[in-house]
Parts: sequence; structure tokens; C-alpha cells
Amino acid sequence: MSKVLFINASPVANEASFSYQLAKTFEAEYLKLNPSDQVEWLDLNELDKGSMTLTSKNSKEHFKDENVDPLINQIKSVDKLVVIAPMTNFNYPATLKNWLDKICVANKTFSYKYSKKGGSVGLMDHLKVMIINTQGAPEGWYAFADVTVLLRGVFEFIGAKVDAIKVAGTKVEYLNKQPSEIVAPNLALIKEKAKNF
Repeated sequence: MSKVLFINASPVANEASFSYQLAKTFEAEYLKLNPSDQVEWLDLNELDKGSMTLTSKNSKEHFKDENVDPLINQIKSVDKLVVIAPMTNFNYPATLKNWLDKICVANKTFSYKYSKKGGSVGLMDHLKVMIINTQGAPEGWYAFADVTVLLRGVFEFIGAKVDAIKVAGTKVEYLNKQPSEIVAPNLALIKEKAKNF
């Protein structure tokens, strides 16, 4: 039995969110294949710490154990992480950045002291991560803002094994469609990713 944590970083209300709809479909398909696995959700929009942005004025407070350890211990306690991360102004949402700033902590999720060549060593090598990313523009329009690539790099840095579901063109190909309508053309991909997760 595996424990799976869904991280919802979509700044859009659930019923209107393309990425949230894809994630709920992924959850359903995953649980069909793994009915005994435990699933929990963390909505970063509801997390007080999710709105605390790291600044020069609060860096000491930001990295206090009581601010980072509950979130780090949460991902240490699960086997799999599903991250809902729509592109927002050419990046992932600010709540996700704030959360990442609290879980990417030296000697807690990565370390330099165990490296033999001076680089970093990820300490979260037990973790499998699935990134669910949507973007308004078609694939390839904004190569400088590939959210999937950015997040893959962050999670691989802390040692996780990473895969992704990316649906591009929600403001073009899927314009004027309901979030539920983007599931059908992507269902085969979702099923394949759920099977291998």
C-alpha cells in the first residue's frame, strides 16, 4: 500500500480549473488500479504558510523548524506526490513557489555534505512525483516558461523520480470549453500515466 499526496496549487476555483479536473481524473484512474492506496489532498490556497513569501525581512522566520518541518515531514510520510501546477504568468503559481521554498531545505530534503564531487545529493529518493501541468498557449510557444521542466528540475534536485502530464493550448484548442471537456481527449494519456505511477 502506498500513500499519495495531491498538492493543489491552482489559483483557479476547483470547478473552473483545467488542471484540477485532470488531477481528479488521474486520481480516479489511479485508485481503480490501486484501491488500497491512501490518498490525501493539500490545497495550497488554504495553507497559511502558502502565502508566506520568502523575503530578506523574514528569512530567519521562514526557515524556522516549526514553519518547514510539518510540510517536509508530510512529504517524507508519503510515497507519491501529485502536483497540480498550471502555468500562471509564465511560471508555476506563487503558492507553489512558497511551498517549494519551505520543502527545499538543506540537510532536510537535500544535502551537500554527502556529495563526493561537491554537488548536491537529494534526500527524497523514496518519492515518486507526477506533475500535472496545463498552459493556455500551445506547446512550444513559450519555451522559456516550461513549467514542467522547471518543476522536474526542482523535484529531481531533492532526489525524487519525476513524470508529468502536460496539456497545452487551454486558451486556444480548448477555448470556450468546460474543464471536464479536456479530459476525454487526454484520457488515454492519463490512464497510461496512472498505470505506471
